[in-house]
Amino acid sequence: MNTTHQAIQTYLRDNNYQKFSLKAVLFDMDGVLYDSMPDHASSWVKVMKRNGLFMTVEDVYLNEGRIGADTINLIAQRQGFTFDLEKRKCIYREKTDVFISCPPTSVMPGSLKLLQKITANGLLAMLVTGSGQPTLINRISDDFPHIFTRENMVTAFDVKHGKPHPESYLKAIQKRGLQPDEAIVIENAPLGIESARAAGLFVFAVNTGILPDSLLLDAGANLLFPSIHTLCNEWEQLYDCLKMISTH
Repeated sequence: MNTTHQAIQTYLRDNNYQKFSLKAVLFDMDGVLYDSMPDHASSWVKVMKRNGLFMTVEDVYLNEGRIGADTINLIAQRQGFTFDLEKRKCIYREKTDVFISCPPTSVMPGSLKLLQKITANGLLAMLVTGSGQPTLINRISDDFPHIFTRENMVTAFDVKHGKPHPESYLKAIQKRGLQPDEAIVIENAPLGIESARAAGLFVFAVNTGILPDSLLLDAGANLLFPSIHTLCNEWEQLYDCLKMISTH
């Protein structure tokens, strides 16, 4: 039995589902739809240093998916500082301004084609991001025309708890009246994977960043791909497996 078949059967068995009844694919944004993480990383490192905090590029990738104020709080506490909410909001606004000053972020190679394949299969595409970055959120409808609508998005503005809390993914499936066996997730970050798994969802992880594969697998990824482009090329076979495999 190949890895894909085994991963699907294990998920179905562990969750007491007979088979997938796939209706939707839930997409993270940074590192999945957009190649934006390098600019996020440089912006975070620069702004945290201005505010007396040390943050590495690896820290940025490890905390991807958290609400900005929570990331600042975590890094500050780790270094013995306490910032009130207003200060954290101020730092995050500063980080947003630095990110906006970066050259326009490119669409992740393969993401548009993958979305076109998914929608051609009659599946709903949804955006589930911990980001509140307006420069990217506002580009979604232009870069991915006729795919995402505001009703099919959950962003940092819609939740109280960022990833790894499952709120964002639970809210997404609840928005459309879906059950966990009716949706899958495409994620690139450990916290996002943890969030999706905590919501009971099957996760395709794409390692588009600097972290080792082992961190994505340890976070609970059901299947792992080296890029969106690879996932796109294998989508037809994956979709056939998701439709065909059952626990009986």
